Amino acid sequence: MDRVFIENLTVETVIGIFDWEREIRQAVSLDLEMDFDIRPAAASDSIEDTLDYKAVSKRLIHFIEQSEFQLVEALAENCAAIVLTEFPVSRLKLKLSKPGAVRGSSAVGVIIQRDRDSTGA
Repeated sequence: MDRVFIENLTVETVIGIFDWEREIRQAVSLDLEMDFDIRPAAASDSIEDTLDYKAVSKRLIHFIEQSEFQLVEALAENCAAIVLTEFPVSRLKLKLSKPGAVRGSSAVGVIIQRDRDSTGA
């Protein structure tokens, strides 16, 4: 299967378990790899036949900016569910990073892989 990717989509949100984290906005970064057959789009050269990564990005940005999760795990699961239920993606790999969360590390986070069957979509 082909993959459409979005790399380093950075969005500010409320994320974290500590009181001080609930009062500020912090950056999170997403990398997505989405299974999608690109052959119809390659043949037609038409946006209607492809996975519109701009639409995916805009949807996730809007959701993340409005969210207030405590855990990156919860945010990652919700982002994956949005992509799998609202876009023609059969499977995805999502990496959600929280830069600067641990001293001495550039980022921490989770990497998940989900498919449409696991969401009930």
